[in-house]
Amino acid sequence: MHISPRARVLLVAAFLFAGIGALVWYLNAKYGTRPVTPIALPAPGGASDGAANTPSLPTPTPVPDAEATAATPAAESAPTPANATPTAQTPPDGTASAAPSITPSAPASSTTRLLIPVAGVRPEQLQDTFTDARSEGRSHDAIDIIAPRGTPVLATIDGRVLRLFSSVKGGITLYQLGPDERTVYYYAHLDRYADGIIEGLVLRRGETIGYVGDTGNATPGNYHLHFQVYRITDPKRFW
Repeated sequence: MHISPRARVLLVAAFLFAGIGALVWYLNAKYGTRPVTPIALPAPGGASDGAANTPSLPTPTPVPDAEATAATPAAESAPTPANATPTAQTPPDGTASAAPSITPSAPASSTTRLLIPVAGVRPEQLQDTFTDARSEGRSHDAIDIIAPRGTPVLATIDGRVLRLFSSVKGGITLYQLGPDERTVYYYAHLDRYADGIIEGLVLRRGETIGYVGDTGNATPGNYHLHFQVYRITDPKRFW
């Protein structure tokens, strides 16, 4: 049977359309959209009775930007130096409060603190004899430090030997000029001077300058150091 070219084209087209239609029907039957039941939205301004049936959607968690996260390291991971110095924090109102300046106090210098000038004598052993009455109506403007004969007498402060002198009242004495050049320390009734003590000698606090005795007007056997402090205006005119 002879079929014209036109009929052949139409026949081929018919087969193609039929195949396409069958494929569409198959896909629709297998992957077609199922019916969806609509859910009523809650009424504005208040919850409706069906609010309990309304599924709650989870709040989306913002994902940090990758570049920002890489640029800003976490505070917990920052190492803290062991000797880090804390810095003052600015108050919330933006007004910085000035931290008090703390100046460490310097230790007292050994040149300004007087040493008990008799070796081995403790503060509680001192007897207050200042302003005690003496012969000829005199006032005892000094302190007598009782100690056995020969006990070392020590320089009470740094300074220099101003004068070595023997007198009827003071016996063997030593005058020491303090570092301020205005204070004189007087040691009297010495038994003798320490070796090497001469006028002008620079003394160090605690250095042995002599020994306890009973020379001068101290009664025999009354061994003690007569210690007195003078304030002067001119060391050259002290005498």
